[in-house]
Amino acid sequence: MSAVRVTPWQDDTLPPPPPELLAGMKARRPDGELIGIDRVLLRSVPLATGWNALLGRVRAEFGLALEHRELIMLRVAVLNRADFEWGVHHPAYLAAGGTEEKCEALKENDVDSGVFDEEERALLALTDQSTKRVEVDALLIEEMKRLFGEVRTVEAVATVAAYNMVSRFLVALAV
Repeated sequence: MSAVRVTPWQDDTLPPPPPELLAGMKARRPDGELIGIDRVLLRSVPLATGWNALLGRVRAEFGLALEHRELIMLRVAVLNRADFEWGVHHPAYLAAGGTEEKCEALKENDVDSGVFDEEERALLALTDQSTKRVEVDALLIEEMKRLFGEVRTVEAVATVAAYNMVSRFLVALAV
């Protein structure tokens, strides 16, 4: 983390964050250890608290399949050049059922639609439109609702939005 543009929180930084915040952040990590983004977020306890709550829900409580959420996260990482985000979510995507072939396809400017099924193509179109231009075509939202229903469509849009926030934070602070 030597290139990070702010001083990451360290275990001996005073005042320490609330113990329940630290416990919650560690609970979101597979090995229970804080990672680079966590230590930067901890420079602001209110930010870390809200971030942990929001991203914890996106990662663990949405009905949209985890494989689909991780697919979105990886595509956002590619589009925003957020290498740290890719590094965190690449193994998570594979563990959720994704493939290396799809990971390679995600790195292309125009995603190879032959590698992805209909649902994945819709999710990638949503991710690309929302990330690149913010506005999403009404017809695409209708297609999403047909494929996923309204609740999971909202969750897909929220996943794209949340991980654009993550990647822009990471890139701006060189995490």
